[in-house]
Amino acid sequence: MSAKKTNKYIEPLLNGLIKENPTFVLMLGLCPTLAVTSSASNGLGMGLSSTAVLVMSNLLISLLRKVIPDTVRMPAFIVIVASFVTIVQFLMEGFTPALYESLGIYIPLIVVNCIILGRAEAYASKNSVGPSIMDGLGMGFGFTIGLMLIGMFREVLGNGTIFGAQVMPKAYEPITIFILAPGAFFVLAMLTAVQNKLKLKSATNGGDSSSNLACGGGCSGCSGSECVSNREKLDDSVATKN
Repeated sequence: MSAKKTNKYIEPLLNGLIKENPTFVLMLGLCPTLAVTSSASNGLGMGLSSTAVLVMSNLLISLLRKVIPDTVRMPAFIVIVASFVTIVQFLMEGFTPALYESLGIYIPLIVVNCIILGRAEAYASKNSVGPSIMDGLGMGFGFTIGLMLIGMFREVLGNGTIFGAQVMPKAYEPITIFILAPGAFFVLAMLTAVQNKLKLKSATNGGDSSSNLACGGGCSGCSGSECVSNREKLDDSVATKN
């Protein structure tokens, strides 16, 4: 296999894992990220179930991209994604009942996860099956890693455990708020603060001297008509890269 063909499959995988990680860079899917990461196992379970839906929906949408009429593509994408979510939901209920009970309503809500519909619209509907599967794997595993790391961080601070195993000394007093709803916002705020301080690439820290955006890429101060104009340029730039 030539290097060009190899890059065709490896690049979308690495984009999802590192360059365009949906949790740490694009900051997409924040609803499940905040809601289910009270433990590492919950984060891992939600990440893997989303990955399965993402890969299968990318595969089917890529296969049908020349058949689905453009005017009804979004309803068709939602039907496809909802079908796979239902399959995953039944499998989890049958084989991992404890995780199914723990994730609750957030399993069917995978249907409206913006990562899945976003990749269907931006990538799978425009590319062949192989790269679309790799894009789904990259984005899915990137999402899984993000959720699991946040879940580990919250669990170790809030309960002194990781995947249920005690890792902190017995003298450690758990900071319980980190496994409660406010703890998710604290973790997200700390993550964003670190990214902004280190000027890492993220949705809240787009400053880049090479950016062609009118505002220079500083998304945190973007609003009004200027925001709309810059968003159109950004969308065109992403579409060109894809």
